Amino acid sequence: MTVHLEVAEGVGTIRLDRPPMNALDIATQDRLKELAEEATRRDDVRAVVIYGGEKVFAAGADIKEMQAMDHAAMVARSRALQDSFSAVARIPKPVVAAVTGYALGGGCELALCADYRIAGENAKLGQPEILLGVIPGAGGTQRLSRLIGPSRAKDLIFTGRMVKADEALVLGLVDRVVPADEVYTAAHEWAARLARGPAIALRAAKESIDAGLETDLETGLAIERNWFAGLFATEDRERGMRSFVEEGPGKAKFV
Repeated sequence: MTVHLEVAEGVGTIRLDRPPMNALDIATQDRLKELAEEATRRDDVRAVVIYGGEKVFAAGADIKEMQAMDHAAMVARSRALQDSFSAVARIPKPVVAAVTGYALGGGCELALCADYRIAGENAKLGQPEILLGVIPGAGGTQRLSRLIGPSRAKDLIFTGRMVKADEALVLGLVDRVVPADEVYTAAHEWAARLARGPAIALRAAKESIDAGLETDLETGLAIERNWFAGLFATEDRERGMRSFVEEGPGKAKFV
């Protein structure tokens, strides 16, 4: 298999494993979707790390496979391509991308599906599809512009240039930069901390933010209001507030 799911301490690591560059061919895309949906279903997975290994996150799509496809073939495949990435974005749990080396094209688009991105000092990110005569097709034009703003997204997509970790941090494309050999550890620590948190409240926060960004303010406030009120029916809310009153902040143990 070219993608694996490993679970430990409430953290599920979705690991790309297609040497040497983790090129995202059709089989890898489909497997990624399967494992994202499995991580969504599994109660023992409370947070997720997306990781490509110590040397490279993912250098993009499998261009040789793509070159052989004509218009009709890509029309038939393009929805499945987007769906495989959207399955990662829809995981209703905290998701962090641990980015080492290249995260280009589909690799960058995969990182964009995470809630948080930790990059190694050796990371290089970009959307070079324009250099092939096409545009990003797995969500890049949409998720990148929502994350860093339309003008910055257009610069990266129009030119196809790569950015190093320090510039990616300034752009807001990544959220934290660490030494390359500390990327997975930092990402796992981030996920493990949240895995100990209130799962339903974390889901509510994620869905409120993501859904709210796609609509007007009043509708977004209604989404937030409904989730907020609904959480008062959970045991975690009862535990959290009781612990705060009796022991002070930050000591609650959630179920």
